[in-house]
Amino acid sequence: MAPLILASTSEYRRELLARLGLPFETLAPGVNEAYLAGESPADRALRLALEKAGAVARIYPQSIVVGADQVAACGDQLLDKPGDAARCRAQLASLSGRTALFYTGCAVLGRNGAAHYAHVDTTSVVFRTLSGEEIERYVTRDQPFDCAGGFRAEALGISLFESIESQDPTALIGLPLIWLAGALRGAGFRLP
Repeated sequence: MAPLILASTSEYRRELLARLGLPFETLAPGVNEAYLAGESPADRALRLALEKAGAVARIYPQSIVVGADQVAACGDQLLDKPGDAARCRAQLASLSGRTALFYTGCAVLGRNGAAHYAHVDTTSVVFRTLSGEEIERYVTRDQPFDCAGGFRAEALGISLFESIESQDPTALIGLPLIWLAGALRGAGFRLP
């Protein structure tokens, strides 16, 4: 097994981690992602990132394992992956003219417990007021059914926003690379 493992099946996270130029493997963490009563979105993102990294680190204790999860919310409403066009249109309509917060949890664990880093990045996304036609055109073109919030910021979804506030622009896509690069340096990797 490679010394670096991404505990994720997400193609988005795999593509982001590949930007760092380190060899790594991916493994499905097999973690139950059920909500816990009373858990805040930020706490849920961090808990799941730690559980995903921990599940794989227990199997490969000598490796360094990266786990991540993202939870999005607008007010009291949690924004899941819509799954289909109808839910995506409804979710984007509910976000029109509003601000959503995206909490991206990331954990780096391994080397028999010698490495333990955890972080939550918060990204604020302000949506433009969107017409039904704009939403329909967007959903038809990008088909972002597997993305929390129902958009792809790295694609045409960027046109839906008034602004984005974040310490790390990659966090909105699913993996905060600025923080992660620092954690991996702390775990002994040479970047760059």
